[in-house]
Amino acid sequence: MSPEFLLTALIVCISPGTGVVYTLACAISGGRRAAFAAAVGGTLGTLPHLAAAVLGLVAVLQTSPALFSLLKYAGACYLVYLAWQTLKDRSRFEVGTEDTASFTAIVMRGVLINILNPKLSMFFLAFLPQFIGPDSLSPTLDMLLLGVFFTLITFAVFIVYGLGASFARQRILNQPGTLSAMRYGFAACFMGLGARLLFATA
Repeated sequence: MSPEFLLTALIVCISPGTGVVYTLACAISGGRRAAFAAAVGGTLGTLPHLAAAVLGLVAVLQTSPALFSLLKYAGACYLVYLAWQTLKDRSRFEVGTEDTASFTAIVMRGVLINILNPKLSMFFLAFLPQFIGPDSLSPTLDMLLLGVFFTLITFAVFIVYGLGASFARQRILNQPGTLSAMRYGFAACFMGLGARLLFATA
């Protein structure tokens, strides 16, 4: 495991994306438990894409524009749905309350967010082979191991983001102006990420 891979993977994971935004939203609305559930869901949602890249199934997405478009539109619609839920579900941001959604429900939302993003498969296929040497005796196994480490780094980053947001949660919840701004901010992020996915190309 080269230092270059670890550093690059960390930079990629730290960059705010759908999983980070979702984890932060859950941390603010539901505290540490919800943040942990979101981190678990977001991480689990990357595993099918890793498997697809390792097994070469991503070639199906590359050669089938219709399938890629279907996943892309489904993912974009789901992000828009999350934006709408964030705006209308005021009860989830009440002072002194925890997120009423179950642990499993939060996990499943996180899983869906990443499963419905076909660009993740492309990312794994483009990113991981760069760190496999030409003299590798088992490139498939090496790619799988790199993917597992990348997933672990992703989970750790989600947890750090979530814990940081949950520690600031009470202060944020006691400031209605900040609370309202964050609600609209999270909704705008989900909308923006959905739009970016909508215009993604295979």
